[in-house]
Amino acid sequence: MRKLQNTLYITTDCYLHLDGENVVVSKDGDIVGRVPLHNLESIVTTGYTGASPALMGACAQKNIDLCFLSRSGKFLARIVGETKGNVILRQEQYKKFTDSEFSISVSKNMIRGKIYNSRWILERYTRDAPLRVNVSRLKEKSKMIAEIFMKIDQVTSANQLLGIEGSAAKNYFSVFGELILNQKNTFQFVERNRRPPLDPTNALLSFCYSLLCTMCMSAIECCGLDPYIGVYHVERPGRPSLALDLMEELRPVMVDRFVLNLINTRRLKAKDFLKKEDGAVLLTDEGRKKLFLSWQNRKKEEIQHPYLKQKVPWGLIPYVQAKLLASYVREDLDGYPPFFWK
Repeated sequence: MRKLQNTLYITTDCYLHLDGENVVVSKDGDIVGRVPLHNLESIVTTGYTGASPALMGACAQKNIDLCFLSRSGKFLARIVGETKGNVILRQEQYKKFTDSEFSISVSKNMIRGKIYNSRWILERYTRDAPLRVNVSRLKEKSKMIAEIFMKIDQVTSANQLLGIEGSAAKNYFSVFGELILNQKNTFQFVERNRRPPLDPTNALLSFCYSLLCTMCMSAIECCGLDPYIGVYHVERPGRPSLALDLMEELRPVMVDRFVLNLINTRRLKAKDFLKKEDGAVLLTDEGRKKLFLSWQNRKKEEIQHPYLKQKVPWGLIPYVQAKLLASYVREDLDGYPPFFWK
């Protein structure tokens, strides 16, 4: 277990239960940790042993997120209490999200943010590491992505937008491996794969995308919106469509850059991964500990928000974007402003 800021991370197979006002962590019958609930905003566990109903009930009552992830970082479930969001806001959300014109306008801005941010990751590497990357190839792909970006204005349907997003992603990930500057033998990247990830780089991307999805779900809930009713991702039972929508523009800047930094600074190495018989690659317990520590430190770093023009910690960016979306739903804004990083 590891407590970072107001989040308790459980990285090994432990059982969580309630003792008074404390969450108790037990492993093989022995107590390995005890943390007061009033110190926590969320609990994230990657263990399979589980949690007691009493603890789940206490977390729901005290508005403490209890999130369950698989060992690979896939989001499994989240225990939340009674929804207390603004019912008027949710009514507006349900009404407007069924309006194709409204939905496509929000979706286009979210994908604008994703494509723009992906392109600038490539541009930053040509500037910051010109002697270690193939500048001409990255510039070529950046130009192609910029041309794809300009086509968004002509989009009139979700299917067209999906095609544009896929084309941009194909160009972006075709050179993603060239951004890995160190440990190239361990962290080779040929293509994006998942369910399961088949190499360490994809394992990191998948795990961190799950963490980002959890952050986006919490942000949306806090703003009074329904995370299961989206504008871009199709609704399916149990699928947090709006959280998946919101994280699109944040994937490159909050996950891809973070993963590249973990690799290039050698904070994670080959020993932090294991390969299963079916070919799936997972983080070890120690690897997850290192990742969680770096993830929390990253969330504390500040950035100038491009729309608010104020310094905001990275960890609050999903909350800011969710607030802006809620403002657009309430018609306090003329449009949804995507997060453009540069």
